[in-house]
Amino acid sequence: MRPVKRQLAAAALGLLVAAKVAACGGDDRAAEPAAPQPADDEASLTHIHGLGVGPDDGTLYVATHSGLFKAADGEQQLHRIGDSEQDIMGFSVISADRFIGSGHPAPNDTSEPPNLGLIESRDGGQSWKNMSLLGDADFHVLKSEGARVYGFDGTEGRLLVSDDGGKRWTQRAPPAAMFDLAIDPDSAGRVVASTERGVFSSADAGKSWRPLRDDTAGLLAWPAAGRLYLVDGQGQVQRSADGGRRWRPVGAIGGQPSAFIAADTELYAALADGTVKRSTDGGARWTVRATP
Repeated sequence: MRPVKRQLAAAALGLLVAAKVAACGGDDRAAEPAAPQPADDEASLTHIHGLGVGPDDGTLYVATHSGLFKAADGEQQLHRIGDSEQDIMGFSVISADRFIGSGHPAPNDTSEPPNLGLIESRDGGQSWKNMSLLGDADFHVLKSEGARVYGFDGTEGRLLVSDDGGKRWTQRAPPAAMFDLAIDPDSAGRVVASTERGVFSSADAGKSWRPLRDDTAGLLAWPAAGRLYLVDGQGQVQRSADGGRRWRPVGAIGGQPSAFIAADTELYAALADGTVKRSTDGGARWTVRATP
């Protein structure tokens, strides 16, 4: 790779790392002051960790540093769900009312350990309970397809894989610290990982890895065969038609990304300021879907 191209890739990676660190507030929660979170929901929404879309009604769900929010289809204003102000890190919508996540308890909650492991809601985010790994894992990346769940545990730098929806786990060795992971929509055992060393693929559910690119990384979305998307730390969106070997630019979201997903034919990206944007044309043009 030419030096200039490598420098640009390093700059984009640096922005992505900075955005991820700022979003999670660091890994050592024990060092954080035990002060309450701001009561202002707008302040809460500047720390977005994850996005999801209701499969039945198009509701947008936004997982943040201090709780879960939603905006109904056709609405832009986000509203808090329930009373919990827990930090929801990894987040995935499984079905209309069932979500999974990870993260940390609310600052004033001393009944739970600092790391919540895998948590689950079966009432649309109104309440949450632990499924597994309580006190033992903090999933910064959490992706699911059917009963298969992949989680990158930021506390130990390990990749965990579950084949029963998150009850039991098998440990895998990731190629490097992960920013994101995308599951092939045609095969839950094939994944692409974006890491601090570039982009890698696995055809055996993370047992082995093959490097694809060392000059790019970012957040990933894989809605259909031949349509793997990546948004880098500068907000530039790229598309790969061959599972991550070759990429071409398609558009830009207009800022640093903090979360990125696909829902059917649409793409959604959260910016560092709490704005959520949507693209209906494969990432070429973006409009505001929700605001703090």
